[in-house]
Amino acid sequence: MAATRTPYAHAPSSFTLIWLAISVPLVIWDCGYVLMRPRTMPGGDLHWPLWVPYELYGNVDHVYGWKAFNANNGFTGAQGLLNALETLMYIYYAAVYFASAKPVASLGGKKAVVGRQAAIAVVIAFAAAIMTLSKTVLYWLCEYYSGFDNIGHNSLQDLIFLWIIPNGAWLVAPTIIVYELGNELVDNIVGGSGTKRD
Repeated sequence: MAATRTPYAHAPSSFTLIWLAISVPLVIWDCGYVLMRPRTMPGGDLHWPLWVPYELYGNVDHVYGWKAFNANNGFTGAQGLLNALETLMYIYYAAVYFASAKPVASLGGKKAVVGRQAAIAVVIAFAAAIMTLSKTVLYWLCEYYSGFDNIGHNSLQDLIFLWIIPNGAWLVAPTIIVYELGNELVDNIVGGSGTKRD
Protein backbone atom coordinates (compact mmCIF):
# COMPACT_ATOMS: atom_id res chain seq x y z
CA MET A 1 0.00 0.00 0.00
CA ALA A 2 1.35 3.40 -0.93
CA ALA A 3 1.12 6.13 1.66
CA THR A 4 -0.13 9.56 0.72
CA ARG A 5 0.54 12.55 2.87
CA THR A 6 -1.93 15.29 3.52
CA PRO A 7 -0.21 18.60 4.15
CA TYR A 8 0.07 19.79 7.71
CA ALA A 9 -2.53 22.48 8.41
CA HIS A 10 -2.73 24.76 11.43
CA ALA A 11 -5.34 27.22 12.66
CA PRO A 12 -4.82 29.06 15.95
CA SER A 13 -7.44 28.59 18.63
CA SER A 14 -9.75 31.50 19.39
CA PHE A 15 -8.12 31.66 22.83
CA THR A 16 -4.66 32.11 21.29
CA LEU A 17 -5.81 34.86 18.94
CA ILE A 18 -7.61 36.73 21.74
CA TRP A 19 -4.60 36.38 24.06
CA LEU A 20 -2.23 37.69 21.40
CA ALA A 21 -4.55 40.63 20.65
CA ILE A 22 -4.46 41.60 24.34
CA SER A 23 -0.92 40.65 25.34
CA VAL A 24 1.17 41.81 22.38
CA PRO A 25 0.26 45.53 22.72
CA LEU A 26 0.67 45.33 26.52
CA VAL A 27 4.10 43.72 26.24
CA ILE A 28 5.24 46.25 23.63
CA TRP A 29 4.18 48.99 26.08
CA ASP A 30 6.03 47.21 28.90
CA CYS A 31 9.17 46.73 26.79
CA GLY A 32 9.17 50.43 25.97
CA TYR A 33 9.03 51.31 29.65
CA VAL A 34 11.70 48.83 30.71
CA LEU A 35 14.17 49.30 27.88
CA MET A 36 14.05 53.12 27.93
CA ARG A 37 14.45 53.56 31.70
CA PRO A 38 15.12 56.00 33.36
CA ARG A 39 13.57 58.28 30.72
CA THR A 40 10.21 56.46 31.09
CA MET A 41 10.28 56.52 34.89
CA PRO A 42 8.76 59.26 37.10
CA GLY A 43 10.64 62.49 36.42
CA GLY A 44 11.85 61.29 33.03
CA ASP A 45 11.08 63.20 29.84
CA LEU A 46 9.15 60.24 28.37
CA HIS A 47 7.19 59.33 31.49
CA TRP A 48 4.08 61.40 30.73
CA PRO A 49 1.57 60.47 29.39
CA LEU A 50 2.30 56.95 28.11
CA TRP A 51 4.05 55.41 31.10
CA VAL A 52 2.33 57.23 33.99
CA PRO A 53 0.71 53.96 35.25
CA TYR A 54 4.20 52.59 35.88
CA GLU A 55 4.64 55.06 38.73
CA LEU A 56 2.07 53.00 40.66
CA TYR A 57 3.40 49.67 39.42
CA GLY A 58 7.00 50.60 40.30
CA ASN A 59 5.79 51.16 43.86
CA VAL A 60 3.99 47.80 43.88
CA ASP A 61 6.85 45.84 42.28
CA HIS A 62 10.23 47.36 42.98
CA VAL A 63 11.77 45.41 40.08
CA TYR A 64 10.04 48.06 37.93
CA GLY A 65 10.84 50.99 40.21
CA TRP A 66 13.77 53.07 41.35
CA LYS A 67 14.97 50.48 43.89
CA ALA A 68 16.03 47.97 41.23
CA PHE A 69 17.19 50.67 38.81
CA ASN A 70 19.42 52.37 41.39
CA ALA A 71 20.82 48.99 42.46
CA ASN A 72 21.78 48.24 38.84
CA ASN A 73 19.61 45.12 39.01
CA GLY A 74 19.97 43.64 35.55
CA PHE A 75 16.97 41.34 35.76
CA THR A 76 14.46 44.01 34.73
CA GLY A 77 16.30 44.90 31.54
CA ALA A 78 17.14 41.28 30.74
CA GLN A 79 13.52 40.17 31.03
CA GLY A 80 12.47 43.22 28.99
CA LEU A 81 14.81 42.20 26.18
CA LEU A 82 13.47 38.63 26.27
CA ASN A 83 9.93 40.06 26.22
CA ALA A 84 10.83 41.91 23.03
CA LEU A 85 12.13 38.71 21.42
CA GLU A 86 9.05 36.72 22.45
CA THR A 87 6.79 39.46 21.11
CA LEU A 88 8.53 39.39 17.73
CA MET A 89 7.99 35.63 17.67
CA TYR A 90 4.28 36.03 18.46
CA ILE A 91 3.94 38.75 15.81
CA TYR A 92 5.57 36.45 13.24
CA TYR A 93 3.12 33.66 14.13
CA ALA A 94 0.09 35.95 13.85
CA ALA A 95 1.39 37.56 10.64
CA VAL A 96 1.83 34.16 8.99
CA TYR A 97 -1.72 33.21 9.91
CA PHE A 98 -3.38 36.44 8.80
CA ALA A 99 -1.33 36.73 5.61
CA SER A 100 -1.42 33.10 4.47
CA ALA A 101 -4.46 31.31 5.93
CA LYS A 102 -6.85 29.81 3.40
CA PRO A 103 -9.94 27.64 3.79
CA VAL A 104 -8.86 24.01 4.22
CA ALA A 105 -11.29 21.25 3.22
CA SER A 106 -9.90 18.73 5.74
CA LEU A 107 -10.73 21.23 8.51
CA GLY A 108 -14.28 21.76 7.32
CA GLY A 109 -13.40 24.92 5.43
CA LYS A 110 -11.79 26.58 8.45
CA LYS A 111 -9.02 29.03 7.55
CA ALA A 112 -5.57 27.60 8.20
CA VAL A 113 -1.95 27.88 7.20
CA VAL A 114 -0.67 24.82 5.36
CA GLY A 115 2.62 22.97 4.93
CA ARG A 116 6.11 23.90 6.05
CA GLN A 117 5.13 27.52 6.67
CA ALA A 118 2.48 26.35 9.16
CA ALA A 119 4.93 24.02 10.90
CA ILE A 120 7.54 26.78 11.28
CA ALA A 121 4.94 29.21 12.65
CA VAL A 122 3.71 26.65 15.20
CA VAL A 123 7.23 25.79 16.37
CA ILE A 124 8.01 29.51 16.78
CA ALA A 125 4.79 30.17 18.72
CA PHE A 126 5.37 27.08 20.88
CA ALA A 127 8.91 28.22 21.67
CA ALA A 128 7.71 31.75 22.45
CA ALA A 129 5.02 30.44 24.82
CA ILE A 130 7.58 28.25 26.62
CA MET A 131 9.88 31.27 26.91
CA THR A 132 7.06 33.42 28.32
CA LEU A 133 5.99 30.75 30.79
CA SER A 134 9.55 29.94 31.93
CA LYS A 135 10.46 33.59 32.37
CA THR A 136 7.29 34.26 34.36
CA VAL A 137 7.93 31.27 36.62
CA LEU A 138 11.48 32.53 37.12
CA TYR A 139 10.12 35.99 38.00
CA TRP A 140 7.85 34.49 40.68
CA LEU A 141 10.62 32.23 42.00
CA CYS A 142 13.01 35.19 42.29
CA GLU A 143 10.46 36.82 44.58
CA TYR A 144 10.04 33.67 46.66
CA TYR A 145 13.76 33.02 47.07
CA SER A 146 14.50 36.67 47.89
CA GLY A 147 11.95 36.65 50.72
CA PHE A 148 9.56 38.70 48.56
CA ASP A 149 12.08 41.54 48.55
CA ASN A 150 10.36 43.51 45.78
CA ILE A 151 6.68 42.88 46.55
CA GLY A 152 6.53 41.96 50.26
CA HIS A 153 5.79 45.53 51.34
CA ASN A 154 2.30 45.48 49.72
CA SER A 155 -0.99 44.94 51.51
CA LEU A 156 -2.66 41.62 50.68
CA GLN A 157 -5.32 43.41 48.64
CA ASP A 158 -2.74 45.33 46.59
CA LEU A 159 -0.68 42.19 46.14
CA ILE A 160 -3.67 40.23 44.83
CA PHE A 161 -5.10 42.89 42.53
CA LEU A 162 -1.95 44.68 41.38
CA TRP A 163 0.58 41.83 41.19
CA ILE A 164 -0.81 38.27 41.47
CA ILE A 165 -3.78 38.60 39.10
CA PRO A 166 -2.01 40.63 36.38
CA ASN A 167 1.16 38.54 36.52
CA GLY A 168 -0.81 35.32 36.93
CA ALA A 169 -2.31 35.86 33.48
CA TRP A 170 1.21 35.35 32.08
CA LEU A 171 1.32 31.96 33.81
CA VAL A 172 -2.13 30.75 32.76
CA ALA A 173 -2.32 31.88 29.12
CA PRO A 174 1.11 30.60 28.01
CA THR A 175 0.40 27.30 29.78
CA ILE A 176 -2.79 26.89 27.73
CA ILE A 177 -0.95 27.78 24.51
CA VAL A 178 1.92 25.38 25.29
CA TYR A 179 -0.64 22.65 25.96
CA GLU A 180 -2.59 23.32 22.76
CA LEU A 181 0.39 23.67 20.44
CA GLY A 182 2.36 20.91 22.17
CA ASN A 183 -0.50 18.46 21.69
CA GLU A 184 -0.83 19.47 18.06
CA LEU A 185 2.90 19.00 17.45
CA VAL A 186 2.98 15.61 19.17
CA ASP A 187 -0.15 14.40 17.36
CA ASN A 188 1.36 15.36 14.02
CA ILE A 189 4.75 13.84 14.78
CA VAL A 190 3.16 10.58 15.90
CA GLY A 191 0.58 10.64 13.10
CA GLY A 192 3.01 11.65 10.38
CA SER A 193 1.20 14.89 9.53
CA GLY A 194 -1.98 13.16 8.51
CA THR A 195 -0.48 10.19 6.67
CA LYS A 196 -3.24 8.19 4.99
CA ARG A 197 -2.97 4.69 3.54
CA ASP A 198 -4.52 3.82 0.19
